[in-house]
Amino acid sequence: MSKRKLISFDWAMKKLLRSKANFEILEGFLSELLNDNIRILEILESEGNKEDYRDKFNRVDLKVKNQKNEIIIIEVQYDREFDYLQRILYGTSKVLTEHLDEGDPYSKVVKVISINILYFDLGHGEDYIYQGVTSFHGFHHQDVLELSKDQQVLYKKNKIHQIFPEYYLVKVNNFNDIAKDTLDEWIYFLKNEEIKENFKAKGLIKAKQELDILKLPEQERLAYEKYQDDLHYQASMIESSYTIGMLKEKREISVNLLKADVLDVQTIAAMTGLTLEEVEALQREISSTS
Repeated sequence: MSKRKLISFDWAMKKLLRSKANFEILEGFLSELLNDNIRILEILESEGNKEDYRDKFNRVDLKVKNQKNEIIIIEVQYDREFDYLQRILYGTSKVLTEHLDEGDPYSKVVKVISINILYFDLGHGEDYIYQGVTSFHGFHHQDVLELSKDQQVLYKKNKIHQIFPEYYLVKVNNFNDIAKDTLDEWIYFLKNEEIKENFKAKGLIKAKQELDILKLPEQERLAYEKYQDDLHYQASMIESSYTIGMLKEKREISVNLLKADVLDVQTIAAMTGLTLEEVEALQREISSTS
């Protein structure tokens, strides 16, 4: 018997996880990832709350406040973005300024945690979960700067990195489908939209109950199926555009090298990844027009 598929996490974020009745699901994921017992106080307004024609082609995001009054941004991104790291930096900076009232001291700056669930390959790395924090290292003594006792009291933090924004990158497609711990169980669900019988991570039992596709009203199920089709179509368009662009670039490089007459066709083919026949065809085109 095939496993029953569940609603994808991004659709759940758009439609179901904003309800207080389903906070347990989101709290479970955050608790496992952050290794903390997270409790959500409220869902805050974010771009992901707004419905528009671009929804199915772009990110889905959710902004919540936890019991520590920290702001957590959870974002799901399918499209390849080469400047994605700068964009999440901008996103956390925007939240910092939005939640600091005019006249407040800087000690009131809110802690922001940016969680990014990525279905495209960002950067170069073999792992599937990356954490980014801020620390200050001494030039001469190679020590790490720490908070003074008074600062710990003022900021209610023990470490400097706890003040600054914190980033998590979950590269879903890098996961090998072998769940070694409860966090991996969540990553398995994010990748496969399936929860195995032996999984016991926080929030997954509730997710299995509430995110069953067959429990959706027919109209919402049809909307979800269309949303999934749109994602597949968009992924195909992006892949096609990327492939065409790469082929065009390889051809341009080959033409320039052939015109320069500094390398033989075999070397050019090896360098650019074109076949020998393709390079020879380009060479004939150049000869016919010269």
